[in-house]
Parts: sequence; structure tokens; C-alpha cells
Amino acid sequence: MRGRKGFTLIELMVVILIVGILAAVAIPLMRGRIDSAKWSEANASAGTIRSAIRAYWAEKGPSYANYAVDLTGGVAVFGSPLGIDPTDLDGRYFLNGCYTIGGVTVVGNKLNYTITVDTSAAGPGGAPSSPASMTMDQDGNWQ
Repeated sequence: MRGRKGFTLIELMVVILIVGILAAVAIPLMRGRIDSAKWSEANASAGTIRSAIRAYWAEKGPSYANYAVDLTGGVAVFGSPLGIDPTDLDGRYFLNGCYTIGGVTVVGNKLNYTITVDTSAAGPGGAPSSPASMTMDQDGNWQ
């Protein structure tokens, strides 16, 4: 009888077990990377809003009294004072309804505000699984 070539059942089961363990470890790591990539879209759009607010501040100056009225709220405010068309904020993972501006105050010669992005109006690609919202402040800090 000649020597047989091939793998035994036990060898195949060990390989399947190793692949299963690697998949169980890799899938949660990849899921976090996917959510991080989705949030980067929101970060870019919030940066666009931040740039428009900075231009608005440069145009009006610190003595303008209606910043809180003009800027506080959702996507409706983006059109007229900031010059952003609401559809400009529609992306693959976040739609324009996800972005709100709040906490608008003027302290000395500085305009303070936060841009909040939530997952309430997810785009066609689906919202990230966590966190439910993130914010950007006037200094560009993304949390």
C-alpha cells in the first residue's frame, strides 16, 4: 500500500478552530474602525459649518448682538446667515438634520458655540453604532 496524501480530519478541525478564533477577535476590531470612518464624515461637515461661522463672525464682528438668534438651531439656520445649502451637508452616513448649533455666546472678542452631530437622521449608508452623538466646539475640538 502506498503512502496516502492529504489532511486528516483532526488537522482540518484544528485549522477551522484557529480561523474561527481569529475571526472572533478581528470582527469587533473592524467594527470600531467602520464607526470611526463614519464619524470622520460628520467631523468634516461640522468643520464646514465651523468655517462658515468663522466667516460670519469676521463679517459681523464682536459687537453684533444677534449671534444667538441667528446661529442657534438646526439646518434651517445654515441657509441664510451662513451661506451653506442644507443639501451640502447630506452625506453617505449623515443627513443635514443631524447637525445643530447650540450654546452660542459672545465672551469678549470670542464667539463660543458647539456643533452637535447626532445619528437621528442617518444617511443611506447607515449611522455608526456608537456613540449616539459627538460635538465640535469653536476651537475645532471634536469629542
